[in-house]
Amino acid sequence: MVRYLQRLDEIAPAGYTVGVHIRFASPLYLKSTYPQAWQDIYAANAYSLRDPLVFWGISKSGKIRWSEITLPDPFGIMKKAGQHGLTYGAVVACGKITSRTIVGAARSDREFTDTELSDIEEVALGLHDVTEPPEDLTPAMIEALRLVGDGYRHTAAAAELGISESALKARLSSARHKLGARTTAEALRMAREYRLL
Repeated sequence: MVRYLQRLDEIAPAGYTVGVHIRFASPLYLKSTYPQAWQDIYAANAYSLRDPLVFWGISKSGKIRWSEITLPDPFGIMKKAGQHGLTYGAVVACGKITSRTIVGAARSDREFTDTELSDIEEVALGLHDVTEPPEDLTPAMIEALRLVGDGYRHTAAAAELGISESALKARLSSARHKLGARTTAEALRMAREYRLL
């Protein structure tokens, strides 16, 4: 993930915002390097609920320059962003509607070139892919993780599920493998981040 964010640092000198795997209006990962003053204004006014860039990213897939977006901006968000050096920009959106990744990038000096737009799109697709939550965890694996995460010892968790302790350990091992985790604690953290628990 770090190399993708470093690439955005190079491409977007005025900053960027990345929302990865947005589900139920909440991203799995969110990072913004836009000026802090703009981030504060944006958050205080709940502009994410009114931003034409976000609406474009939720409803479309692909890449576009901010200047090409024709959606209404009744709150003047784009003009206000420009007052913070976010004059030119691009937005890229990818993923299923139930799990969108949206990347916004900005410059203060000029429009992004076609090559830069393609680079931003490559970054967005890369971020989306490397953070893809696993979809093949079974309900049994998730339930075993949940019980352990709730503080049940293996014996008690197995009894709660009506299975043997070795069957519980097998479910936990399978969950670790599918999540790419070394330990059950790491698997629990990842499952929570992916909102599987």
